[in-house]
Amino acid sequence: FGTTQPFQQPPQVISVKDQLYLTDMLSWNLLASKKAHFFATQCQDPQVVDLINRSGQMHQRHYERILSHLNTQNQNQAQYKSPNVTM
Repeated sequence: FGTTQPFQQPPQVISVKDQLYLTDMLSWNLLASKKAHFFATQCQDPQVVDLINRSGQMHQRHYERILSHLNTQNQNQAQYKSPNVTM
């Protein structure tokens, strides 16, 4: 059994199951980012605040990256669905 290589680029078509998983990933990253922001406001130690803030920023970047992939996917699907009609 060979090992599979990860995708270098997102696939052109995403299955419904994959899209649901990506939606879950968006929710998890958004929640983690919000929790990090909340806990950073509750801390007194500047080093801990910095670490929590960096963690929250990482989750925010992941959220934005996933969202951009989904937006690109939606644009690609719209191009394939709408016929190019000229008059």
